[in-house]
Amino acid sequence: MAQQNADALLTGARNVLDSCRREMAKRVIGQREMIDGLLMALIARGHILLEGVPGLAKTLAVKSLAEITGLGFKRIQFTPDLLPADVTGTLVWEQATGKFSVRRGPVFANVILADEINRAPAKVQSALLEAMEEYQVTIGEESYPLPDPFFVLATQNPIEHEGTYTLPEAELDRFLLKLLVRYPSPEEELRILRPLNATPALAPILGAPELESLRFAADAIRIDDKIAEYIVSVVAATRPPAATAASGRAGREGLYRYISFGASPRASIALYRCCRILALFDGRPFVTPEDVKTAALPVLRHRIVLSYEAEADALDPDAVISRILAFVPVP
Repeated sequence: MAQQNADALLTGARNVLDSCRREMAKRVIGQREMIDGLLMALIARGHILLEGVPGLAKTLAVKSLAEITGLGFKRIQFTPDLLPADVTGTLVWEQATGKFSVRRGPVFANVILADEINRAPAKVQSALLEAMEEYQVTIGEESYPLPDPFFVLATQNPIEHEGTYTLPEAELDRFLLKLLVRYPSPEEELRILRPLNATPALAPILGAPELESLRFAADAIRIDDKIAEYIVSVVAATRPPAATAASGRAGREGLYRYISFGASPRASIALYRCCRILALFDGRPFVTPEDVKTAALPVLRHRIVLSYEAEADALDPDAVISRILAFVPVP
């Protein structure tokens, strides 16, 4: 009986996920990795950093996700002259009452699109830190809870650096995933050239009950102790040993000469959650080492800081993570 209930739970979850993909596909051609990443972060109660050149449907995908969930959506265009109060809100003096009142900013919504987040200075980016981690915003002397669910999707352009600001590590670590949005295939681009006459409306098929059922199904996925140890080993392998790091260039041998700083325990938690959701996507009641390897790239690529030697050898975070996965023993 228990097995039948578990199978029914997995089947129901897969049906909901397949419906979400079909609905998103009415507007977004291809980009399966991005769509699955959006759904994964929504289930895991995490945030996403989308990186890709302009024109790859990043904003369209976020808007479509908000539409199929029926959640409140706000878009914030990050610019160099943006102020923290433009994001979180501020206190406004009311002449009639002789008191200050709170004017809430656009961050008080379920789905937040932080468009071109790296165009705003650090003081604006830091305004999101409390919201992304503690799901609240402090205005004046009071803290105000954010709506539930609360989901930040930030975009940045990897090829344009003039007028941009590097995201601080504290903020990067608060993103569950960093997704690289790639060019479509020639076949997908041909389909993009033949759009429908009108933009199709999307049905709100992922409401609060459906989302909670997906989260419940993900929490029911079994993860063996050996897999949990493997997750910790992978994350720990991104951290250069203190003695090696302190010994200078001569002591930094092998892979660790490419890494300045490794991932924090927050990465282990994120990898643990995402592995279960990957198993849910495949309709499996258990997590495999391949789930860990698949989730490791989007979970870790923004959490490790590469050294100048990695840049000199033309190595990006994905290449370094792939090397780590190659030498960490698989259970």
